[in-house]
Amino acid sequence: MGYRNLKSCLDDLEKHGQLKRIDAEIDPYLEMGLIQRLVYQNGGPALLFNNVKNSKFRMAGNIFGTLDRTRFIFRDALPVIEAMVNAKLNPASVIKKTSNIFKLPKGAYNLLPKSVSTGAVMENTCSLSDLPQLVSWPMEGGAFITLPLVYSESPNGGGYKNSNLGMYRVQISGNEYETDECGLHYQIHRGIGIHHTDAKRIGEKLRVNVFIGGAPSMSLAAVMPLPEGMPEISFAGVLGGHRIPFIKRSGMLPMPAESDFVISGTIEPDAVKPEGPFGDHIGYYSLTHNFPVMKVDKVYHRNDAIFPFTSVGRPPQEDTSFGDFIHELTGDLIPDVLPGIKAVHAVDVAGVHPLLLAIGTERYTPYEKQTEPKEILTQANAVLGQGQLSLAKYLFIANQYDDESLDIHSPEKFLTHMLERVDWRRDLHFQTAVTIDTLDYSGHGLNKGSKVVVAATGEKVRELTSDIPENLNMPNGFEKPRVTMNGVLVVQAPKCTSERGEQDVVISDFCKSFEADNPINEFPLIIIVDDSEFTSANIDNLLWVTFTRSNPASDIYGIASYTHCKHFGCEGSLVIDARVKPHHAPALDMDPDVEKRVMEMGAKGQPLHGLF
Repeated sequence: MGYRNLKSCLDDLEKHGQLKRIDAEIDPYLEMGLIQRLVYQNGGPALLFNNVKNSKFRMAGNIFGTLDRTRFIFRDALPVIEAMVNAKLNPASVIKKTSNIFKLPKGAYNLLPKSVSTGAVMENTCSLSDLPQLVSWPMEGGAFITLPLVYSESPNGGGYKNSNLGMYRVQISGNEYETDECGLHYQIHRGIGIHHTDAKRIGEKLRVNVFIGGAPSMSLAAVMPLPEGMPEISFAGVLGGHRIPFIKRSGMLPMPAESDFVISGTIEPDAVKPEGPFGDHIGYYSLTHNFPVMKVDKVYHRNDAIFPFTSVGRPPQEDTSFGDFIHELTGDLIPDVLPGIKAVHAVDVAGVHPLLLAIGTERYTPYEKQTEPKEILTQANAVLGQGQLSLAKYLFIANQYDDESLDIHSPEKFLTHMLERVDWRRDLHFQTAVTIDTLDYSGHGLNKGSKVVVAATGEKVRELTSDIPENLNMPNGFEKPRVTMNGVLVVQAPKCTSERGEQDVVISDFCKSFEADNPINEFPLIIIVDDSEFTSANIDNLLWVTFTRSNPASDIYGIASYTHCKHFGCEGSLVIDARVKPHHAPALDMDPDVEKRVMEMGAKGQPLHGLF
């Protein structure tokens, strides 16, 4: 049950027609990442590159490139996880139906890994420079491992029960790194940070192992939002249906016996070096910042090692399939973790963390006509205090009882529901100086930004329009008004020149040029952008531009706005400045020569024909 290593997974995918071998020489510098993204966009197969330029190791990409393929890879684990979720939500269901107990694999009763003295991963060693040097976007600072599993243990009593397994990108060349060093880009709210903090407090080095390849269940476990106290490697055993064999030797951290590669080393308490830039999953580069540097002792690999990779960029990308699959597994647990909340959805096309949609419930005053948010505001605070959800910038929360059919996975319909009900005088709730996603450069510093909760309930208070008023007069420089969805007007404006963390007088003057009864206020939401044609072309563009390029505290304005007792509101339209700011990271663009070369390889009679 389940795959013991990466090769067995790839062999099974090939057997079922879900893998394509590529024998032509492919360069991991820009070519390979672009090919993987193009194949993903086409809903194509997993890819096994047998001839990697300047490397003796094969590479595998797009392994989790579709939701159906991800389900297929973990098909044996689905009944087990379903039984575990049902037991969590309704323990009586397990008692009443004892067969649920027997669905649990033997490993579920003893989740910790199985200790072995040796394994395939220790068959050989190499250097960091021998690994495939994957560079996915032109401005990246060096080569990266994009599917690493970073393992650490607490220095205050280690062992599996006090371990952390996370997927934090690893830079293995470039910048100031020596030949035996690599950068660990772990972000805020990550478990390894606790271990690093503990090691620093007692003045010790933190031992770290980076696993590459091996059982696919470890990759999924590393990104699962698991309950505190449940080690990721234990959950990997549940997903894989067997106790994962780990090599344990004195003085060394454990390493998976079936892994393809293991990089073993240490982090000095205060050792940092510049890491990045890197083309990230929001659709922009994350820039160069100081991050922990790992001193590498050894790089182990099995004789038939395969180097798995992914390439990210503006969503959706391969990591979208991971996110969708995780939601399928854990979505039913949301009401148990967050009482009153019926559903939560991090909107992938908006960069995941920038935009969160939630459905709550107003239950406590059924004897009153529900016209303003009460309980759902409490529930919103609970959402923003929960793990990775705490990184959200915009949280829109609705009351389930206003529309039982509301679909949280349809952002356009959900936002329509909100705009029909929202009262901008009352329903905006800001947190002006908090942590946000490390990869988000819209805030006023690294990891620093703001949040806004938009909470609305009750009957509809307006009908939304898509008709732009014929007599609409806007200030000089504001032009090309467009509509993508009812109730949202997109306006093109001059280039932003404001300082980071400051409001822009140009947008303030735009808002002041309209009274609360001006026809422009027929649109409850106005988005100010650099290119209204691009932004309004489709809903995905609208969401990506609006929520990745704005910081609520500095970029939300309003027509006929005011502040009363620290509360911001407006009588007319809410205005969001979603222009590119001088401090923003650049958006991802591909090298045209590489694009041309790859597209030629996809022509008829060429090695990539039919893949994209």
